[in-house]
Amino acid sequence: MASKIGIAADHAGKELKQLVADFVGLKNFEVIDYGVAFDSNKSVDYPDYAAILAADVASGKIDRGVLICGTGIGMCITANKFPGVRAAQVWDEFTARMSRAHNDANIICLGARVTNHHRAVELVNLWLDTPFEGSRHQARLDKIREIEKKLGKR
Repeated sequence: MASKIGIAADHAGKELKQLVADFVGLKNFEVIDYGVAFDSNKSVDYPDYAAILAADVASGKIDRGVLICGTGIGMCITANKFPGVRAAQVWDEFTARMSRAHNDANIICLGARVTNHHRAVELVNLWLDTPFEGSRHQARLDKIREIEKKLGKR
């Protein structure tokens, strides 16, 4: 069974969302579209879309996610409120690779207004193809889980 990759965007990211969703589907992942609809002209609030996708990553309903807004910042802030979510805003190859290799990021956040759309697809491809290295990095993720427990987030 193919990994499930969720994707969501606000109104600023709807064109990039469609481009990324089409690409991810070509890589034989099952793409779950959380909106906003491509043909919608309505302004929407990014926390609504980030929360739905992040909740499904946190629960294990989907394996990973892609969130897109104007800068990627708002989506990233919202997604990281959920226990077990490790959302990373990426802007170049190094941050895309390291977010997976060292942080096991399960959500990538992109800025549709600040990243060339074809470059964004390349970053998603790199992010999807980069495995988590484990080892000393796993111990750090375990510390993050302990912090979440102490804060009552898990």
